[in-house]
Amino acid sequence: MSRIVAIVGRPNVGKSTLFNRLVGERKAIVDDYSGVTRDRHYGECEWGGLKFSVIDTGGYVPDSKDVFESAIRDQVKIAVQEANLLLFMVDVQTDVTDLDTQFANILRKSKKPVILVVNKVDNHEQINDAAVFYSLGFGELYSISSATGSGTGDLLDKIVELLPVDEDEQDFINSETMNLAKIAIVGRPNVGKSSFVNALLGYDRNIVTDIAGTTRDSIHTRYNAFGKDLILIDTAGIRKKSKVDENIEFYSVMRSLRAIENCDVCILMLDANQGIEAQDLNLLFLAHRNGKGIVVLVNKWDTYEKETNTAKEYEAHIRNRTMPFVDYPILFISALNKQRIFQAMETAVEVESNLSNKVKTSKLNEIMLPIVSNTSPPSVKGKTISIKYIQQLPSKSVCFAFFCNLPQYIGESYKRFLENQLRQHFNFKGVPIKIFFRKK
Repeated sequence: MSRIVAIVGRPNVGKSTLFNRLVGERKAIVDDYSGVTRDRHYGECEWGGLKFSVIDTGGYVPDSKDVFESAIRDQVKIAVQEANLLLFMVDVQTDVTDLDTQFANILRKSKKPVILVVNKVDNHEQINDAAVFYSLGFGELYSISSATGSGTGDLLDKIVELLPVDEDEQDFINSETMNLAKIAIVGRPNVGKSSFVNALLGYDRNIVTDIAGTTRDSIHTRYNAFGKDLILIDTAGIRKKSKVDENIEFYSVMRSLRAIENCDVCILMLDANQGIEAQDLNLLFLAHRNGKGIVVLVNKWDTYEKETNTAKEYEAHIRNRTMPFVDYPILFISALNKQRIFQAMETAVEVESNLSNKVKTSKLNEIMLPIVSNTSPPSVKGKTISIKYIQQLPSKSVCFAFFCNLPQYIGESYKRFLENQLRQHFNFKGVPIKIFFRKK
């Protein structure tokens, strides 16, 4: 289930500050000058057990001839089209402006649910001043201070209330296909994603050209592999944001990010001649954060100049770039010549199976407690940390809870040690593992 919330409004009303607060990190640049946000920022927020994506957009200025404001205006419209819910932000300190009124009319025509958010309400007197924004015609409004966090709890409650929960967004998914495993093929443009899907299917399901960015939308295809029925998702190539200069490509990026959120296994495809780059790492870590299974395919291996141990050295370089997460399969393929493409799909199916691995609590404690006893967490401030019990949590992603006396003193290095031990004794290859420490 994909849920997208877009923060929209005119420049300098505090959209990026609210975005940073919702996603819990300072991802968007914030400044007192208008027009700072030009690229779109994507983040994930969780409230009341519901996860959703948040998009920070640039300030909307209608009829401007400025090249940046014109591009931002077009892409804000795309964000409005793609989002499930819109947060229309205004500034209590400037009253209702002509830009606010014009943008309100645009949002009404979109027929999307809109929450009116009055920002920079820092005291009780300004709460009364916020009432003037009822004139925009959106009914209930939420007075907040994105800088201090005041009022954001009530706003998040309303967001969760309005977001879809039960219905699936993908029109092609019906009662028959809803529970099928979904495997998304992602990567930069022109690395061979569509050629890989076409080679698997044996016919040209997707358009393939030498022009980067040919695939504009995520294309879903039902496919049976190794006795398992699944959905293949061919996504648009994702470039660095600085290179996303077409509005239609911005639309493609949003759809590709959606595909990563909705899939079970993410196949990251690389071009052997280009190697792994920063944008590939972003995609891999996005899939990792979302708890998706991960397989890396190095395509066009037939065109790469090879020597002794080339594949081993290439693989070691990739794993070195993705540390500390290195337990995932890497395969070298040629989609054009159909080299190892079915082995790649077999591996993806295995990773999908690993996602559902459940370790019995008795076996988990039998194996892990002696390891913990022999290599206990380092003492902190003279206090001995003792882990007494381990349990796999009943969640869709792979999560383990370690019950101990002083969970707050266990460091990141010991957490990685435990993850490595779990991977060594149980088969979770290609699957992110989350570890939680709880007080017994």
